[in-house]
Amino acid sequence: MTSIARKSIATVFAGTVLAVGVASPASAATRQDGLVNVNVGDVTVLEDVNIAAAVDVVAQLCGIDLDVLANVQLLTEAATLVDNTSRNYTVCRSDDGKVKITQN
Repeated sequence: MTSIARKSIATVFAGTVLAVGVASPASAATRQDGLVNVNVGDVTVLEDVNIAAAVDVVAQLCGIDLDVLANVQLLTEAATLVDNTSRNYTVCRSDDGKVKITQN
């Protein structure tokens, strides 16, 4: 096999390996669907609801004023982070337990 042919095959092979290596983790990480759960203690209050609905309920449960734009943004970002990473987020503690946003 000539040197040019070997270099061409090696280049195609390396490009394929890089493309597969980059594409696989990205497709595995796309788990978000815009839906989360809201739990109070061990009880699921809302299940598979959109982030906006979760923000409204969590604000009511925690006594957070949604007329303040920063509060809405913080709760929306927290719920989006939960949806993207599957980590739970405790917003506040009530008499019935922790008010958490969890991945659906």
